[in-house]
Amino acid sequence: MWEDALYLRSVELRAIPEGEESYVFSLPMVRRLGRLEFQKQVTFLVGENGAGKSTLIEAVAVGSGFNPEGGTRNFSFSTSDSHSPLWKYLSVAKGPRRPRDGFFLLAESFYNVATNLDELNKIKAGRRSLIDYYGGRSLHEQSHGESFLALALNRFSPQGLYLLDEPEAALSPTGQMTLLARIYALAREGAQFVIATHSPILTACPGADIYQLTGEGFTRTPYRETENYRLTRAFLENPERMLRYLLAEEPGGDG
Repeated sequence: MWEDALYLRSVELRAIPEGEESYVFSLPMVRRLGRLEFQKQVTFLVGENGAGKSTLIEAVAVGSGFNPEGGTRNFSFSTSDSHSPLWKYLSVAKGPRRPRDGFFLLAESFYNVATNLDELNKIKAGRRSLIDYYGGRSLHEQSHGESFLALALNRFSPQGLYLLDEPEAALSPTGQMTLLARIYALAREGAQFVIATHSPILTACPGADIYQLTGEGFTRTPYRETENYRLTRAFLENPERMLRYLLAEEPGGDG
């Protein structure tokens, strides 16, 4: 890993603004954010729904010059002005080198990115069409999972900055393993990733940092101590016991 060549060094909340009505400033993650440092090529943010992972990834992306709805820094389309104002109050500390490439993947608006890409592809510039850089096939002509992998396998490149929000959303376990291998390979070639995820497969990436978000803020957490890993392991090792608990059934019941 290239720990000495990070494009993002840290993000820091300057101050919680007075009079700002956005709900994000009431989130424990935001109120206790302080300074979050990136020390590895791959950093994962994990935690329960509503903890603020996606909100933070979005704010870091916008503060780094990406379109709020996703894409590269060259994407400028807008279908909904729904992103939070958190980015305005973040200080994003960058490393001495600039990334050669970059992408902000937001699972919930990826359809809009694919649509905009098709529109831009109609305007040819140079010998290659724009879609060639994404595998040569419209992302709309593939399943959701296939299009995610096409993006990672064809568009992501070494020495790039990639901010991903729940990239596992459309992927099977096999697809997640493929993405994990791609992330690891690119990180070894100088790419940096910051990823919000629920996937215990992706967070197994060797050499990565994992920050677990709770009501107390951020805690750097070993892989096997994360809630996602522990719950998934407990379920897979004894699904019958977990189901009895989840479905409120008594041992030996007929259900």
